[in-house]
Amino acid sequence: MRKPGSKERIRQFLLAHIGEVVTSIQIRDAAGTSVSEWARRVRELREDEGWPILTHNDTTDLKPGQYILRETPPEKSAVAFAAGISAKLRAEVLDRNGFTCQMCGLTPGDLDPATGRKVRLHIGHIIDKSLGGKEELSNLRALCSSCNQGAKNITHQKPNTIWLLSQIRRAGLDEQRAVFDWLRKKFGV
Repeated sequence: MRKPGSKERIRQFLLAHIGEVVTSIQIRDAAGTSVSEWARRVRELREDEGWPILTHNDTTDLKPGQYILRETPPEKSAVAFAAGISAKLRAEVLDRNGFTCQMCGLTPGDLDPATGRKVRLHIGHIIDKSLGGKEELSNLRALCSSCNQGAKNITHQKPNTIWLLSQIRRAGLDEQRAVFDWLRKKFGV
């Protein structure tokens, strides 16, 4: 009989520890100490199979290197393999968005007020893939970890220039000054 692969061993380990905080070392050991890609297998369970595995990027209850499978995952379905966002497309999105989260305005290296950790940028869909959104430049945006987690399937397309300017014009003088100060700080003008 064939020995189960590292992903299956991680799957069984997490199922045996639902609701418990486990460490990256425990997951690595469950995968097999010779397995170097155990973190990729965890991401595949999370992203491809919809497992509710949380990390320190998702909740302040966890420290770096800690994971929790909060609840029983959905039934395993036939996995449809999809190519991820290419490095070229990712670079185009980040460059177009000025390496800035398009929801909160934070940039890599800033401290995220929600978590107290340094910001990491991800590529998020404006219209989620589950709702028919495509992996193309016009449907992608840079998001920090906090905004990306909070945005899944619920956020709208970012405002266009005319709408944004109309909102600033409608705002009071104090709010307009706050926008001006923020832009000056952001762009160093």
